[in-house]
Amino acid sequence: MVKTALRLIHRAEEALLALLLTAMILLSASQVVLRNFFDSGLYWGDSAVRVVVLWVAMLGAMIASRRNEHIRIDIASRFVSPQFKPYMSRFVSAFTCLVLLIFAWYSVEFVRFEYEDGTIAFGIVPAWLCEIIMPVGAAVMALRYAILTIVPARDEV
Repeated sequence: MVKTALRLIHRAEEALLALLLTAMILLSASQVVLRNFFDSGLYWGDSAVRVVVLWVAMLGAMIASRRNEHIRIDIASRFVSPQFKPYMSRFVSAFTCLVLLIFAWYSVEFVRFEYEDGTIAFGIVPAWLCEIIMPVGAAVMALRYAILTIVPARDEV
């Protein structure tokens, strides 16, 4: 039951990432064509592309974190004996979880301020709606690294 739910969540993440990446490429290409050949463009196009880049980055990071393939600077593990590597892996996961929790907390504050100020991202789309991926993505990644702290990945034990 849990594995099925996780598989569905993973597929939804990947589908949304693919959809947004396609939209970003199409929107960017259409902006280039409209500007170069028709001396026009979508006035909201550049802002929308920036928002989609944010979403693609956060979704990509979420997918990388679930596979424990996120970028890491882990020089210390090269100098640790094999018997201590599981502990080092747990420490790194716990530290990553802490950093992500701090990021999630402050991004919630940021999104809340944007909501209260009524900031508009582009067109009639509120900025907070575009930025909501930051606290959600950070919280999801923090949860995944919390799990990795308790149950390290098989290849790191």
